[in-house]
Amino acid sequence: MSQIDLPAPAAPMGRRERKKAATRKAISDAAVRLFLERGYDDVGIREIADAADVSTTTLFKHFPVKEALVFDEEADQEALLLAAVRERPPGESIPGALRDHALRHRMRFADGDTDFAAFSDLVDGTPALRDYVQAIWLRHTDALAQVIAEESGLPAHDPACKALAHFALEAPRIARDHEDPRQAVIRAFGLLEGGWGVLVPNR
Repeated sequence: MSQIDLPAPAAPMGRRERKKAATRKAISDAAVRLFLERGYDDVGIREIADAADVSTTTLFKHFPVKEALVFDEEADQEALLLAAVRERPPGESIPGALRDHALRHRMRFADGDTDFAAFSDLVDGTPALRDYVQAIWLRHTDALAQVIAEESGLPAHDPACKALAHFALEAPRIARDHEDPRQAVIRAFGLLEGGWGVLVPNR
């Protein structure tokens, strides 16, 4: 089940790819619906497969672990993240672009999006999902650090790029339990912006 705004596909998919994508979406949608209704730990894989009208073998071909059922668009997530830096408006800093991405794609529960809020509560209330989703986000650290280096003119392995990438990906999780999550994210990125501005002015 997608909980993000996805970029437009680069090219039309063939019939086989469309069928595969539709099956994957049906499985994920069925899983999230059941998880929201009854709780993650109380729903079995066979129930999800039956709800999606597929075999458990087919389910595992698309989702090798149960946790993956709630976070099924990792490549799209990374594409949006990297595009936020590469395609930022003229004059916007890299930390500012990452802040805007975080506010738009990871803090929608704070904007009255009830569906996203319910999804966030499911993830936050389930240790296995919470740890899995955060690990997924942090897997983007190296790719994000590389784009930061490219956009800032720093060496590819500059530790400052990786540090900014890591903290930018961590900030929304840290802010999640704050009484005003959006302001907490803005404050965290303000700190990142200040330090980055000293290191790489106008970037």
